[in-house]
Amino acid sequence: MSLLTSLLGRRLRSAEEGEQKVGPATGVPMLGLDALASAAYGPEALLTVLLPLAALGLAYVLPLSAVIVVLLALVFLSYRQTIAAYPNGGGSYTVAKANLGVRAGLVAAAALMLDYVLVVAVGISAGVGALISVLPGLQPYTLPLGLGILLIVTLVNLRGVRESGVAFMVPTYLFVVSLLAVLATGLVKTLLSGGHPLPVDPPPPLMPASGAALSLWLLARAFSSGCTAMTGVEAVANGTTAFRPPVVRKAHVTLSLIVGLLSALLLGIAYLAQVYGVGATEPGAPGFESVISQLVGAIVGKGVFYYVTLASIIMVLCLSANTGFADFPRLCRILATDDFLPHAYADRGRRLVYTAGILTIAAASALLLIGFGGVTDRLIPLFAVGAFLAFTLSQLGMVVHWWRLGQRGGPLVVNALGALGTGVALAVILVSKFAEGAWVTLLIIPGTLLLFTAIRRHYASVAGQTASALPLDLSDLTAPVVVVPLKTWDAASHKALRFAMKLSPEVYAVHVQTQEAQEAPALADRWAELVEEPARRAGRPAPRLTELNSPYRALFGPLLGFIGGLEHRYPGRQIAVVIPELVERRALHYVLHNQRATTLKMRLYFRGDRRVVVINVPWYLDD
Repeated sequence: MSLLTSLLGRRLRSAEEGEQKVGPATGVPMLGLDALASAAYGPEALLTVLLPLAALGLAYVLPLSAVIVVLLALVFLSYRQTIAAYPNGGGSYTVAKANLGVRAGLVAAAALMLDYVLVVAVGISAGVGALISVLPGLQPYTLPLGLGILLIVTLVNLRGVRESGVAFMVPTYLFVVSLLAVLATGLVKTLLSGGHPLPVDPPPPLMPASGAALSLWLLARAFSSGCTAMTGVEAVANGTTAFRPPVVRKAHVTLSLIVGLLSALLLGIAYLAQVYGVGATEPGAPGFESVISQLVGAIVGKGVFYYVTLASIIMVLCLSANTGFADFPRLCRILATDDFLPHAYADRGRRLVYTAGILTIAAASALLLIGFGGVTDRLIPLFAVGAFLAFTLSQLGMVVHWWRLGQRGGPLVVNALGALGTGVALAVILVSKFAEGAWVTLLIIPGTLLLFTAIRRHYASVAGQTASALPLDLSDLTAPVVVVPLKTWDAASHKALRFAMKLSPEVYAVHVQTQEAQEAPALADRWAELVEEPARRAGRPAPRLTELNSPYRALFGPLLGFIGGLEHRYPGRQIAVVIPELVERRALHYVLHNQRATTLKMRLYFRGDRRVVVINVPWYLDD
């Protein structure tokens, strides 16, 4: 068994695609990890902004979380309708393109692509950060740990769609069950104590309540930070093609489970944080402890269950990158079929996954991790911008969709309210997070649009230049003039000359004589014996040998000059350049050769002469 088969599994036939489809149980970990993991850092981000309010900040965490959950509900209802109306996937891109125009669709696609790359990089760095907060001795290995996790997630996704979902089921459901159990325990204790439970492990005391810093601007910033908890909700609508039939029903069930669990976690954490007096601590400061760690410790203490819950949170944070890996390649596939990305993104690999998309998001995320040393907290402000821009365009597109169908009732109203809510949230996020990095989106998204446009223009140009409805032209079928570059007389040269003589009676063998080769026996001395005499006996015209002297050791210049001379000598005739080339069985062996054949081929291509045809004649070496 080869190493590739051991890592990725056997090749899958196209007919086995149905076996790779998933249901809700597998769909939740495959497409919902990012959304569910955001419950661990969304409330943290919100409370961190409220730090200047001290204890007073806890009074606002539940109302702000409730607004986020209401917004989440609107997005949920909108994407349910999107899944039913567009069951072939693509989500925001497909909806915006179909109803708002190609430009709006590409804006949504660019926003989603940015969001997915950030999902991977930030999710992994957040998971590594959580691990280091438990095991501080791992701090020097932040970047290697992040890259190691990225490699594991990449390999799992290259193994196939179903495998990625199954592989992440245990950590996902362990996270959900353990955290819900903690929150349920906290709620029961709160009810039994009349709303004032005693913490098992008291959280750090908060400063006395102070309203000095309270302002609408601070609340807006806190709300925009808390909105990071909504990233990843669009993943199901974008990845509907991953589900088994009936696709719409299974996608609806998966989306309902993800949003229902996320809403319960957000509201539960917000309420119990207020009840137990759990606030954020200064990030990076001595004694820092995450909100989730404080809350779990306050409710159940820091025993075995505490560490099980924290371990599941760390795993889910690290593996939340899987949402980006699940949807980014699918989005790239749709863009490629529309000619906005290279067509390689539409090709499925050995395990029926879109390999080019998986490798691209892995490479982009690795660059971010390396560039930021494995700590990508500064990129978090970009998170919500991409997600909410896609939300808003998708729901505006659905409003137009219902309007065109003449349905002016409930569905249109739901999408209109969703578009209004996410649009206002997007404006708040852009304004409040502009100076913290949201301005970067104003460069990245237009830059991505320019890339899409350039690729589409190229494909349109290629299609225009290669399109033909003419029947086969059989005029002027004169044999070409053939040129065979020879370094020396060997088996590869022998094979190339034989092939050249099958093409045409006019064959020129060209040998470029460099200073280094002058000590070797001249090819001309043996040409009559090796070539001319066998050709005479066979009654065939013998190839003519031309030796070109190159005192400055240049190889390609003299050869290209000779070919150019033939073009002038034979106007209107095609020139076929037959290149003998050694083919190694092992890729590593190619570094042992100078690759002159490949270089010559590229030089001939880049000359752009339409009369010159390049033909490779391979000589296969034994292993």
